[in-house]
Amino acid sequence: MAEGFHDDPHPHYAAWRGKSPVLRMDRTPGGTPGWLITGYHEVRAALADPTLSKASGNVEQVLARYGSRPLITAPWLVQNMINSDPPDHTRLRRLAATAFTPKAIDALRPRIEEITAHLLDDLAQDGGVVDLMAGFAAPLPITVICEILGIAHDERGDFQSWTRTLIGHSPAEARAAASASMVTFLSELVAAKRAGPGQDMLSALIQARDEGDALTERELIATAFLLLVAGYETTVNLIGNGLNALFTHPAQLAALRADPSLIPGAVEEFLRFDGPVTQASLRVTTVPVTYGGVEIPAGEVVQVSFLAANRDPARFPSPDTLDIRRPAAGHVAFGHGIHYCLGAPLARMEAEIAFTELLARFPAFSRAPRDVPEWEPSDRIRGLRALWIDLGV
Repeated sequence: MAEGFHDDPHPHYAAWRGKSPVLRMDRTPGGTPGWLITGYHEVRAALADPTLSKASGNVEQVLARYGSRPLITAPWLVQNMINSDPPDHTRLRRLAATAFTPKAIDALRPRIEEITAHLLDDLAQDGGVVDLMAGFAAPLPITVICEILGIAHDERGDFQSWTRTLIGHSPAEARAAASASMVTFLSELVAAKRAGPGQDMLSALIQARDEGDALTERELIATAFLLLVAGYETTVNLIGNGLNALFTHPAQLAALRADPSLIPGAVEEFLRFDGPVTQASLRVTTVPVTYGGVEIPAGEVVQVSFLAANRDPARFPSPDTLDIRRPAAGHVAFGHGIHYCLGAPLARMEAEIAFTELLARFPAFSRAPRDVPEWEPSDRIRGLRALWIDLGV
């Protein structure tokens, strides 16, 4: 991990991919010895390969060989669909999907538009130069996902703090404390929803049934945790990274201002160009596998890079250039295969609304002179700590 990697990982990934799309590394970006996959076609193959296991028990067993542990070790938080293989994954995802239907997501649009308008009203009152991450990009998705799950407004600050601790470079003791706090919070929340169900998605998850099957208490807490973290971190950084990309490509910002109908395609390009999730969670090989002509033995840690795959010139011409008219379909910012992000439609909707309303409300906004991008030192999340803009009003 070279100095400055978190500030701009793309040149590092390009250099590694130039050597080979599959490399053995003494230390992957995930922090353990293993294999790093950076080529687009190799990444897609690995993400769809059923012989690569994501089951938490299998991953922990291989990590233990190196004296390492996953970032999140609390059993109550990891027993969700992202840390499981079929048939467990199939069952968990099917039950979660009963509450996370396209119809249910589509019905959220008016409320997301309302939340966006209120946040922009607050920015207008502040006027001048504002931190868009703190004042808009972060509170929008946290408000949406907490309302979806039925979490009270005054409890959201604690959740954001615990999440940052769990995904950042925090000491093991701090992560353990944050995990314990999160488990207690979600346990109490599930108990309250079970006693008095509401019209929220967590209540729907509690009541979800599929051929008589239902989520266990531990699975409910782990699923709620996954939805909270994914629903927050993905969207906040999609918005922040997208705006940062527009500032570094002023002609693209001008084109978007001139034609807001380009916004849905622009969101896809933001996801490709500098997506909010750097890499997939760890996988381990259960049998020897071969990608790009490179064989990986059984029992090895495999790290799959979304960022690298989305900048592979073998798939996307001129990949280091932002082009909001580019046909960016096929990017892997939300993954691929059976673990493709269940919340992708929600993230896309929030981002499209955010950019549409921001451009309409503050058409002359620009990067403030004081803004110097500072990136979160996370191996999982690609996001800015702050983004200072001049609203132009």
